[in-house]
Amino acid sequence: MEPSNLIFIVDDNPTNIKVLYDLLRASGFRVLVAKSGETAIERLESVTPDLILLDIMMPGIDGYETCRRLKANPNTMNIPIIFMTALSDAVSKVKGLKEGAVDYITKPLEHQEVLARINTHLELYQLRQKLEQRVQERTLELSDALENLKQSQIKLQQSQVQLVHSEKMSALGNLVAGVAHEINNPVGFMIGNIYPAIEYINDLFGLIQLYQQEFPSPGNAIQAYVKRIDLDYVREDLPKLLESMQQGAERIYNISQSLRTFSRADNECKQPFNIHDGIDSTLLILRHRLKANQNRPDIEIVKNYGELPLVKCYPGQLNQVFMNLLANAIDALEELNQNRSFTEIAASPNCITIITKADTVNNTVIISIKDNGVGISKDKQQRIFDPAFTTKAVGKGTGLGLAIAKDIVVEKHMGKLECASTSTDGAEFIIEIPLL
Repeated sequence: MEPSNLIFIVDDNPTNIKVLYDLLRASGFRVLVAKSGETAIERLESVTPDLILLDIMMPGIDGYETCRRLKANPNTMNIPIIFMTALSDAVSKVKGLKEGAVDYITKPLEHQEVLARINTHLELYQLRQKLEQRVQERTLELSDALENLKQSQIKLQQSQVQLVHSEKMSALGNLVAGVAHEINNPVGFMIGNIYPAIEYINDLFGLIQLYQQEFPSPGNAIQAYVKRIDLDYVREDLPKLLESMQQGAERIYNISQSLRTFSRADNECKQPFNIHDGIDSTLLILRHRLKANQNRPDIEIVKNYGELPLVKCYPGQLNQVFMNLLANAIDALEELNQNRSFTEIAASPNCITIITKADTVNNTVIISIKDNGVGISKDKQQRIFDPAFTTKAVGKGTGLGLAIAKDIVVEKHMGKLECASTSTDGAEFIIEIPLL
């Protein structure tokens, strides 16, 4: 029993109040008094006693109703209530206990019994409060531990996702770099030899023309051979053929260079990088998905490139971001096309718009990749960067791409990756990379 415990006496009998007041004060309690249930309820709006001694038979609302109202109020429901009454029958006691009282004292009151019951219930009340406090503290500790565990699991999952994806991209990069290297050697040989071949052929044609001028009437065998090979056609077509070979070789060389750009290995330090080269090399890798097929025309690529400085970054990782965002844009367009005919798609073509610009105010580079596909609903936009979350059908997406992309942009480059989308205007992903 704490000396500062406050006991609230609710009784309409002045004699009972006087006896209890003197008894409790002499025992070291603080005492508060009310002579009716209504007054008690009103007083309890501003004070919280440790225990209530409540008479049952009172004018106005009786003790049962007073107890019922107190137990219905969240602010007073836990205060222990002991009924005091001359009603000693079992029915009255049971009713009082059902209303929420913790005990029942019959009148006339026995002083030692009253004190014993008060002290017992105060101890129980205090123990319950301590237990509830400990439960709350333990619950909070467990909640914190669970939240920490969840965060650890998320970080572990992100690390695992990043590791798996990095391994996949590393393997892809090594494969692409190897293929580019193997292509580069023979292509370089072809380009290096086409130019002298053209000169040799022009020399031979010049020699043939000189022979025709010096010997305008060759023998029958030569005339027959010239006619059979259609020398005039060969003289006209062979340079065109060599020019086409030259253009093809240069095209292969450009593809090889783009593959090498895409598969660049990142060093420990950031390095200057041409963002446009990264985007173009990624588009080249995805070229087969952009071409027309039997179900749709070409996916149009609109490039509005601004003047950008070289950006210090991890080029290979940024290329991963471009790959994920562009592949997702193509997926969104293919989903939109599922219920549309070739003619309908041609009338409203699939389009991916890529815009780049330098923000001189914030000293950043901004890259926007926007499609006119199905878009992303507002509720899903809040979760699209969460690991393992995907808007695609089962089996068509892992939910890893955007989580990895955001990690690369935000964690590795201290930038921003945001999504703006409506269900009628496709989705736009905006990358912001600091120049410093």
